[in-house]
Amino acid sequence: MNAATRPVRAEPPAPGDTTRPVRSPCVSICRIDAASGLCIGCQRTLDEIGDWGSMADAGRLEVWGRIVARREAGAR
Repeated sequence: MNAATRPVRAEPPAPGDTTRPVRSPCVSICRIDAASGLCIGCQRTLDEIGDWGSMADAGRLEVWGRIVARREAGAR
């Protein structure tokens, strides 16, 4: 797979990363998959996307944890 065909995705913060604020998983590929209810770009729900701006870092890290779990489960 070359760079042109490789899926674009943000990576979660590394354990112990103290960068603040926690960066958004958005990759500017914004389309909700009707079957899963997830954005095909960032793997977030509409509620997670809408709430991101007002979330504390702890909540953002929880969302990142769910994104990682979704990726591992093969959600797309």
